[in-house]
Amino acid sequence: MTGEFALWVFLSRTPLLWLTVTLTAYVIADRISAATGRHPLANPVLHAIWMVGLVLVLTRTPYSVYFEGAQFVHFLLGPATVALAIPLYEHRKTVTRVLVPMLAALAVGSTVALVAGIGTAKLLGVPDPILIALAPKSVTASVAMGITSALGGDPTLTAVLVILTGILGAIMVTPLLDRLGIRDYRARGFAAGLAAHGIGTARAFQVSEVAGTFAGIAMGLNAFLTAVLVPLALALVR
Repeated sequence: MTGEFALWVFLSRTPLLWLTVTLTAYVIADRISAATGRHPLANPVLHAIWMVGLVLVLTRTPYSVYFEGAQFVHFLLGPATVALAIPLYEHRKTVTRVLVPMLAALAVGSTVALVAGIGTAKLLGVPDPILIALAPKSVTASVAMGITSALGGDPTLTAVLVILTGILGAIMVTPLLDRLGIRDYRARGFAAGLAAHGIGTARAFQVSEVAGTFAGIAMGLNAFLTAVLVPLALALVR
């Protein structure tokens, strides 16, 4: 028994273990999602999170130890975002035809997401450090954490808020757009990427490559615009 405990202590501090746990949890969650026909509530990110969290709680593993392994996945966020340029290039003619309405939707969507989040938090009396972490919640994690760090906020809290925003957006986007009668995959994908960044983009690719392409465009453009708007918005509310 002592030997088994010693082995676990050794493995639990090996980065490869937590990378394996993370990937295994996601694969299991993705299989469940596929078995349900990609139902919105069977979002693989959502279920992978609680699986990994349960393992960490049961093994009493600190987050810092876990992240030593999970940081490899974190590192891949950047290359994965850049790789979205591939479907963008393949559908460049489709994108060019709707460039003007797409930019208009970007301006409106980015502004509404920012004003709604900061405005609601300010009305509820949320302190400035949390307000800074909340402001970039609708952009991809790597960019949002960078914005928060530059403004003196807590990037870890931002990461949590970004993931929550993405999961809720990915769950709600399909039934909401169905209810609104929006059938155009270009519009559906753009809305998913704008509101729910990478997780919404992944959801859009599950539905249609065209939707995924426009989601990726929205995610990238919104990250750039939000990085410009967040400091201005925070300066105004302060």
